[in-house]
Amino acid sequence: MSTIGSFEGFQPVSLKQDGDEQPSEADCLSTEEGAPGKNSAPKQISRQPSVTESTLYPNPYHKSYVSRKYFVTRPGAIETAMEDLKGHITETSGETIQGFWLLTEIDHWNNEKERIVLVTDTTLFICKYDFIMLSCVQMQRIPLSSICRICLGKFTFPGISLDKRQGEGLRIYWGNTGEPSLLSRWNPWSTEVPYATFTEHPMKYSSNTLLEMCQMSGLTSKLIPTIEKAHKNSTGSGSKKEFRVLMEPILIETYMGLMSFIGNRNKLGYSLARGSIGF
Repeated sequence: MSTIGSFEGFQPVSLKQDGDEQPSEADCLSTEEGAPGKNSAPKQISRQPSVTESTLYPNPYHKSYVSRKYFVTRPGAIETAMEDLKGHITETSGETIQGFWLLTEIDHWNNEKERIVLVTDTTLFICKYDFIMLSCVQMQRIPLSSICRICLGKFTFPGISLDKRQGEGLRIYWGNTGEPSLLSRWNPWSTEVPYATFTEHPMKYSSNTLLEMCQMSGLTSKLIPTIEKAHKNSTGSGSKKEFRVLMEPILIETYMGLMSFIGNRNKLGYSLARGSIGF
């Protein structure tokens, strides 16, 4: 006969705190199989193959992804720019465009600027085009008859300059002297510098279309005979200017280069996707 205080038939149960490890099914099976008196090897449990696959996202700094940051490489951007500029020049001057190039202009302080260069029978156009808003921001008009010389060669700097640049370029001089004044030379925002320096666009190899449009050789082969023809047809008074094509180094007269280092490293002269600022 059972009495109050007798706990027969009950087994003690141990309670585990949160975070204690719970025995898995595999642990229980291995314990049972490893009981005394049984000399059987542990049984292995086969796992079902996973139906999901995990892959790494492509490197966003790969060349194909870097090119997408430039708005000029977006589908239809360069075609829209060509149509806009052709229509604008035809309406304002009545001239027909003979060639269309996408280049990088290097100013007298070694700052890079994305530019579109157009050539007609009588004029050289240097256009600043906003590929984000797809609109022309600024257009510089240079009569071909005023161009006095073209220089082709590698970039050089003064001997004591800390600024450097690799590669080759093209410089077009116009006006009487073709050299900037002292005030213009030391003004980084001067628009009175009587020459323009160009090199190839960094997205030259991103597509076949840009590969053809970014070649400086195509510009020189079209520009030189057009300038010579414009000089022959010029009827201005006085002696005609002599047009020369020189193969010589292109001097960029900068010394510290801090301004160009910051601007060129961050591609501030290009229509570029700058990324998300918000969160």
